[in-house]
Amino acid sequence: MSEAIFSLEGKVALVTGGSRGIGLASARKLLERGASVVLTARKQEGLDEARGELEEAGLDRVAVFAAHSSSEEAMREAFDLALERFSGIDIVVNNAATNPSMEPLADMDLALFDKILDTNLRGYLVVAREGIRRMRELGRGGAIVNISTIAADKAMRGLGAYGISKAGVNFLTRTLAEELAAENIRVNGVAPGLVRTRLSSALWQDEKIAANMLKTIPLNRIAEPADIAGAVAFLASEAASYITGQTIAVDGGMLSG
Repeated sequence: MSEAIFSLEGKVALVTGGSRGIGLASARKLLERGASVVLTARKQEGLDEARGELEEAGLDRVAVFAAHSSSEEAMREAFDLALERFSGIDIVVNNAATNPSMEPLADMDLALFDKILDTNLRGYLVVAREGIRRMRELGRGGAIVNISTIAADKAMRGLGAYGISKAGVNFLTRTLAEELAAENIRVNGVAPGLVRTRLSSALWQDEKIAANMLKTIPLNRIAEPADIAGAVAFLASEAASYITGQTIAVDGGMLSG
């Protein structure tokens, strides 16, 4: 198989939640494969740090835009920036997510439940819709990759609301894939297990919880963001040209164990 089908040379990507963790690692991988990337996140300071980090590594095809992913106006402006700076949009990575409460569903503040759904599910639809509109205007197809979680398929203590929001993302992925296939817009997902990010720090920084979780991971290690980024880049590339509507677990074997 030619390495060319993994190349993203000349492609333009927008990555939400791109200032750290899986979003930043995914942006780095897309840039390494040849793409230009627009990073979005809520805080300008974090975006500036991320851009500096990427540029220090020699990856200079980067633009940043501070925006909340569930804001239609803000995301419209972010995609406008992609068109202005890089003359297109081919790849959308829906990654921005939140989990402000690990309370059981029966006890959690419903305002926090609403916040989780607003960012993790509605926000993904907002971003996808803006990307789809631009892809349709350009008429060259594209790829959308939604970051999910294995907690969407396996109930996990403390991740009830988060898992529910991402179960919705999985169905969003399948539905958009069916709706957009005729336009050559592929939609897939990546479902990480335990990853060493700020979002999941309550799990891996607690030695007892981390030890118990490691027992359920056949590969016997916590994932790094770069482990997830490889799957994102693959799904965005021509190597995945016949894959759509799928959510791939990247979990070290947790679901199979």
